[in-house]
Amino acid sequence: MATATPLLNYINGQWYPSESNDILEVRNPATTELLNYVPLGTVGDVHRATEAAASAFVTWRRVPATERIQYLFKLKILLETHLDELCRLITLECGKTLAESRGEWQRAIENVEVACGIPLLMQGYNSEDIARGIDEIMIRQPLGVTAIIAPFNFPGMIPFWFLPYAIACGNTVVIKPSEKVPLTMQRTLELIAQTGLPAGVVNLVNGAKTVVDAILEHPTIRAISFVGSSPVAKYVYGKAATHGKRVQCQGGAKNPIIIFPDADPNLTPKIAADSAFGCAGQRCLAASLAVTVGEARDWFIEAMTEVAQTRIVGDGLNPEVQMGPVITPQSQARIEQLIEQGISEGATPLVDGRGTTIAGYEQGNFIRPTLLNHLPPDSTLAQTEIFGPVLGIVQVDRLETALEWVNRGQWGNMACIFTQSGAIARQFRYEAEAGNIGINIGVAAPMAFFPFSGQKESFFGDLHGQGKHAVEFFTQTKVVVERWFEDWSRLF
Repeated sequence: MATATPLLNYINGQWYPSESNDILEVRNPATTELLNYVPLGTVGDVHRATEAAASAFVTWRRVPATERIQYLFKLKILLETHLDELCRLITLECGKTLAESRGEWQRAIENVEVACGIPLLMQGYNSEDIARGIDEIMIRQPLGVTAIIAPFNFPGMIPFWFLPYAIACGNTVVIKPSEKVPLTMQRTLELIAQTGLPAGVVNLVNGAKTVVDAILEHPTIRAISFVGSSPVAKYVYGKAATHGKRVQCQGGAKNPIIIFPDADPNLTPKIAADSAFGCAGQRCLAASLAVTVGEARDWFIEAMTEVAQTRIVGDGLNPEVQMGPVITPQSQARIEQLIEQGISEGATPLVDGRGTTIAGYEQGNFIRPTLLNHLPPDSTLAQTEIFGPVLGIVQVDRLETALEWVNRGQWGNMACIFTQSGAIARQFRYEAEAGNIGINIGVAAPMAFFPFSGQKESFFGDLHGQGKHAVEFFTQTKVVVERWFEDWSRLF
């Protein structure tokens, strides 16, 4: 599949080579097959894309919202028509199963659908006669050039938390996909071009930190949407804000799930396993800590051990596989080192996924599901985002102690509880310090018409991706107080 020519940038409706001669290999994490090369772009690449976006904004903002969304209707049809191809592409470069890739694209398409409601979502409001003969109105207008800096783990879905809303609101966009998984967005831009969207409205620049810094510093870019680790999110937020930009930065997580004795003993372990081991644990809503309350420890730990031991690991293109590889050999080594550190600090390994070899895929970046019991509260693993298929387990006797585990860390992305008690669930919902709450749900991923929330160091900013938050983020309000001259004489 690999070609000798590195991937191109998409600028002003055309495909151009990067100014940079530095390239990075893009490899299939299951087979290590070379898929392509991605250029590590330059400041000049960013400037060229931004100037194209700024030029396009002048006319795009004047296109009526009812006309702007027609391109999104076309894009929805194209994404659905090419769904199998797009899913396969994600699995090839990201490693997740085809079923997980399909779920990812479905979420992306749902955001396109919601953004098609912009003629209603973008409306302002008004009040007549705030004083005699004077009216006041609030209108929403686009910001200008915006930028999206995307992570590797959801190369299709996460850009669509932002992209359809940005352009539906009348903005133009520069996208930087993760250099680890650039192929999905490359193909997506080809489909966007088929909609007939005016040149310069959406642009793509490949690269790594040099490109990110150029985006953060460029004076023409008005807003930044970012998803990644908390340290990088904090860096992006700080630097972009210093340069006067509007910023939304989704960071990392250490997501706890609480298991009560009255939870369903059959479904709960399966749901917990899908949360912890789905996408090989490489998602910001993956459960990485299970807190059992009272007698729940007896049946939950036994069931989870069986589920972890029997989960089928391999190439995500195989429909029988339930979990694919992690993204790179470096990620594999990091996760295995954290497992070793957790054991050395006192955790008991119930299932150890290190040293995994899959027949026919011996070079792949595989780690089997891992369960570590009796995770010490002060251990490194109890406070570190693993971003791999590792679930730590602790036992407590009371809801209050479980909530202490939920609220003790610096993150606040997701927290879930499994119980049949409405009173317990309500107390948990009320007191848990997390942006996304699951009740008998293992992955509390908001639908496209709700914001993808986050608290503490899981989110930096005020307005999140998706839904009304995205519309507010990609628009600025203008208040108009007006008096017409035919009313002037009535004042005297």
